[in-house]
Amino acid sequence: MAVVAVTGDQLDIRFSSSERIWLRRDQLTVPLSAVRQAACVDQPLRLARGARSGLVVSGFIKIGVWGVFTGPRQLVSARRGEPGLHLVLDRSTGSLEYDEIVLSAPAAPRLVEAIQHAMAGRP
Repeated sequence: MAVVAVTGDQLDIRFSSSERIWLRRDQLTVPLSAVRQAACVDQPLRLARGARSGLVVSGFIKIGVWGVFTGPRQLVSARRGEPGLHLVLDRSTGSLEYDEIVLSAPAAPRLVEAIQHAMAGRP
């Protein structure tokens, strides 16, 4: 499971070894200035849509990149039964590869609160 932390003006995401295989990356840093919306979701598996490159065990787990050909490009690491963090990003800010990030995160409510607090403090 990914470890997510709000540090200063950025969101740091570090992926587990099993996630690294499917995401082809160890970590991702997102400037908070690129976050347009942050929400806690009960069923993060339902948010992944479109063509994919990654792992799917239907109804249980999704790890990879969705929206490969069309639609919003989503980085997804979600599991059934865990709350999720859903971020909508502005790709032009910070030269990001993704339009959305969907992660299972037990601390999702606290993370959303921290992100929204940081977003409220910016102009």
